[in-house]
Order: sequence, then C-alpha cells, then structure tokens
Amino acid sequence: MEPDVYLQVKTTIKKILSIDLNYYKEDQVKRRLDSWLARNNMTEWSQYFALVNKDEKEKARFRDFLTINVTEFFRDMKYWDVLMKDILPTMVKEAAARKTPLKLWSAGCSIGIEAYTLAMAMDKVAPTAPYELLASDMDRGALQKAKARGPYLPDEARNMSSAQIDKYLDKVDGKYFFKERYTHSIRFFEQDLLLDDFTGGFDLIVCRNVVIYFTRDAKDMLYKKFRNALRPGGILFVGGTELLPRPSEYGFESKWMAFYSKV
Repeated sequence: MEPDVYLQVKTTIKKILSIDLNYYKEDQVKRRLDSWLARNNMTEWSQYFALVNKDEKEKARFRDFLTINVTEFFRDMKYWDVLMKDILPTMVKEAAARKTPLKLWSAGCSIGIEAYTLAMAMDKVAPTAPYELLASDMDRGALQKAKARGPYLPDEARNMSSAQIDKYLDKVDGKYFFKERYTHSIRFFEQDLLLDDFTGGFDLIVCRNVVIYFTRDAKDMLYKKFRNALRPGGILFVGGTELLPRPSEYGFESKWMAFYSKV
C-alpha cells in the first residue's frame, strides 16, 4: 500500500469508525488491510468505503476485523495459576482489612472471556469476598457478545476441566454460555484505552494480548495510564509476549513474569 493511500485509508477509518490507526504498528496494519480488501474482491478503497457507508452490517463487520478478538478461558494457564495462588489471596486479605470491595479491571476484554475467567478465579480463591469487576473494550459487537455471556466455542474452553465447564458454563446447541449466577459483580462498558480517561483505585488491571499491536509510543502512554489507575501496590497483569523490558520507567517493579506492581 502506497503511503498516500494508507494516509487516506487511516483518515477515513478514523472518521467512520473512530479508530485511530496511528497508534498501531504500520506494517502489520497495512498487511491486514491489503488482505481484507482482497478478501472482499475489491481493488480500490473508495469502492469499499462506499459499501461501508451505506451498509451498517458491513461497517460492523469491518470494525470487528480491525479490533482483533482472539481469546480463550484461562489462556496461558501458568499465569492464571500465579494469580490465583500468589496474588489474589493477598489482595483479598488487604481489601478485607480496608473494608472495601476488591476492584478489578479487564481492559480490552474482547468478547468477555477474560472477565469471566477473572470471575471464576475469584470464585475459586474467595467465593464470598466482595469485588467489583469492570470490563471494557472498544468493539461494540464483542461487548454485545460479552453481555450475552456467549455463545463461546468448545475450543475457547479447552483449558477448562470438565468440572469447571459443568460448574460455570451452560451448553446450548454445542456452544457454551457463561452462567448468569457468576456475573453479578461484572460491568461491561465501551472504552478506547488510548483515547479515553480511566477511573482509579484498582487493585488489579488485566490487559493481555492487546498492546502487541500498538506502537512503542502508544504502549508508553498506556502503561503510564495503567499505573495512574492502580492503587499503590496494585498489580498490572499482561500477556506472556508483552513483558515490560524496563518496568521502572513506568513506575512498576516486576513481581512475577507478566505481573508488575505499582511502586
């Protein structure tokens, strides 16, 4: 894709979808856009944008494509084991001492699987402990699926034991729905992590497999925003491929692999 074409495409996408591609790695975005145009049997972006502007379903389809949603329950189980064995128990005790609910946030929650994994983790570690779990994403279609508690594919539950599946999921026509009884503390909402302001006082922020698509400047901005949103000693939980090379630059110290504590 030529530079002038890419500039025009970025400008149009920001106008019609409110997605700023300047925060994303250029080479990756170009490859995805080129493949998308080819998959739709078109050669000119003006032709495709004309379709998007008159077809709301196509606009939603394009938005879903740009906001990548690849997820599964308990993805990278070894990290969730650390969370449940070493981190959440301490957080629960500290929150009890403060006499406040634990405050959790699934940032970039996609179709809700990560937020529901957090709910299962809390149910295992401290089933009676009060907590608030916010879950945000910029993809409206993904949020609709999250709020509907599914449906989720069997492959997305492949890290769960049969006992966990029986306890937390309902099976309907070969697909899964997260059980409503475990959703009372979760609130889903639309949010652009790069452009919107954050609330504060979080004990734990989980943002996994999201920033790998961002530029260095966008990552720097986001990590600083996460630090400001955490309470002192709060934990940022990132993806296994998103480890912070110099956590002290953002006001963090490494606690375990993929876990960073606010200094």
